[in-house]
Amino acid sequence: MSNPSPDAHISSASPPVPVNSAANVDTSFYSWQTWFRALTGEITDEEKRGYLLARDVIKEESDCKRCEESRDWLFKYSPIVSFLQREIADIGPEINSDNVRCRRCTTSQSGGFDSNYGILLCANEMRNRKQVEDTLAHEMVHAYDHVRFKVDPDNMRHQACTEIRASMLSGECRFTREFFKRGQWKITQQLQECVRRRATLSLAARPQIKDDVQAARIINEVWDSCFTDTRPFDEIYR
Repeated sequence: MSNPSPDAHISSASPPVPVNSAANVDTSFYSWQTWFRALTGEITDEEKRGYLLARDVIKEESDCKRCEESRDWLFKYSPIVSFLQREIADIGPEINSDNVRCRRCTTSQSGGFDSNYGILLCANEMRNRKQVEDTLAHEMVHAYDHVRFKVDPDNMRHQACTEIRASMLSGECRFTREFFKRGQWKITQQLQECVRRRATLSLAARPQIKDDVQAARIINEVWDSCFTDTRPFDEIYR
């Protein structure tokens, strides 16, 4: 990545969100019977997928409302979100509720960034406000990189770098989240291992990458320069 791109932009147009039509979803899967069968390990993978999809459809409105309330609160009171919002606005368009949207997603991702549409928060994947904050901060780092640098969407080294920086700076790899939420109990090199793991997973999900081995190789190629780049922060503080 290099100098600021003069034509960088973030649109407020509606994003193309991959969701299934609620009319085509069998909501009968969402029942106490299915839930109890899941607890006892008697549920099939197909039934589990049906249960989760039905749950997401039934609770779509409430999930999106809760996500939007968290988003709006974070723009007012979260130090990291407010800081990134100011830094992005200084060099490009503003990130706000017009281009940060909460939607129901059918993929396992928690969010995404697209320069043409803004930031997507997958409302059905959000458990609490802290997860919304981490996801929003992660995608805002991608937005910062887009307006600050000439990030080529087809250059996987560029994409690896922004994935490293987003995982490193957003707070998603802080020790308490790794230890208590993900069962990663190592003390030494915890941050580095988390950033490598999550950046590799994100890169491997791109269609240009054939497998996680290729993703890990590209992450390693850019690691030294990208892991030490904490812009716009002075240091990693989360």
